[in-house]
Amino acid sequence: MVTAGPPRPTGALSHPPGSPAPHRGRRPARGGTASRARRAVPYLLIAPTVLALVAVLGYPLVDLVVLSFQDMTRRELFAGTSPPWAGVSQYRTVFTDAFFWAVVGRTALFTVVASGVTMAGAMLIALLMRRVSPWVRLTMSGVLVAVWAMPVMVAASVFRWLVDADFGVVNWLLGQLPGVESARHNWFEDPWQGFAVIVAVVVWGALPFSAITLQAALTQVPPELEEAARVDGAERSQIFRHITFPVIKPAFVMVTTLTAIWNFGVFNQIWLMRSGQPEKDYYLLGVYSFIESFAVNRYSTGAAIAVITVLLLLVGAVVYVRQLVRMGEAE
Repeated sequence: MVTAGPPRPTGALSHPPGSPAPHRGRRPARGGTASRARRAVPYLLIAPTVLALVAVLGYPLVDLVVLSFQDMTRRELFAGTSPPWAGVSQYRTVFTDAFFWAVVGRTALFTVVASGVTMAGAMLIALLMRRVSPWVRLTMSGVLVAVWAMPVMVAASVFRWLVDADFGVVNWLLGQLPGVESARHNWFEDPWQGFAVIVAVVVWGALPFSAITLQAALTQVPPELEEAARVDGAERSQIFRHITFPVIKPAFVMVTTLTAIWNFGVFNQIWLMRSGQPEKDYYLLGVYSFIESFAVNRYSTGAAIAVITVLLLLVGAVVYVRQLVRMGEAE
C-alpha cells in the first residue's frame, strides 16, 4: 500500500538541508543597474557642456601654458617659427618681480572691496524687495534686469560722463555743497578715488544678479518662524541673524563666491574707464597680463601671468565647489 508522504515544505525550507539556497531571480542585479543608470544621468546631462568647454577652451589653454615655457618675440611671431624653449625662466622673472606682487595684492584688495560692497547692497535690495508691495517689487525687478542687460561699454561711458572733470554731474553736485570746491576735479589722478569709481562700475553691473538671487532665496524663509520670533520679543537684527540668514546662507555663499571670482578677473571696466591706456597704478592681474603681452610684446611673460591668474581662479573655483558639496551633504 502506497501512502502519501508528508507535504513538501515551502519558503525557506523548500530546498534540501545542507544544500545552497536557490537563486530567487535577478532582481538585485536589475536594481543595481537601475541605480547605476540614475547616478549616470547627471554626468550625461552635463557632458555636452563639458565637451563644448573643452573644445572651445582646451586648445587655447594648453597653448597658453606651452607659451609660458617659451620665449616668444615678434621675430617668431611674424616669421611663424617655433620660439625657443625657456623652461621656468618666465615664472622666475614674474615671481621675483616686486611689481607683480604689488599687482596681486591690489587685485586681492579690489576683489574683497568690490565683492563686499556688491553683497551688502544686494542684501539690502533683496530685503527691501521682500517688504514692498507686489507691483513695486515687479518694478524693481524690471529695473534690475534692465541694468543687468546694459553692456559694460555703455555703463563705463555713463560713469565716465558722471565723473568727467569738465562736465561731470558728480563734480557739479559736490560743488553745490558749501565749502566744497570740485571744479575740474580729476577723479583718476588719485588711484584710490579712481578705483572707487571703477568699483562703482563693477558693483553697478553685479548688483542685479546678486539681488535677484538673494530675493528668490528669501522667499524660502518660513514667515511663521519670523512671526513667532517677533512674538517672543526678538529684534529685527536677531531675527535676521538666527532665522533668515541661516535659510538663505547656501545662496549667499554661492553668489559671494561667484562674485569674487568674477571680480578677480576684472578687465573691461578698467580698460574702458582709462580709455585703453591704464596707468600702472590701475593694473590688476588681467590688465597686467594683457599689457605685458600686447603692449610690451613680452608674450611669454604675459602668458605666465595669465597662467598664474588662471591657477588662482581655479583655487576660488575649488572653494566654490567644496562649499556646494558641503551644503548638499548638510541638506
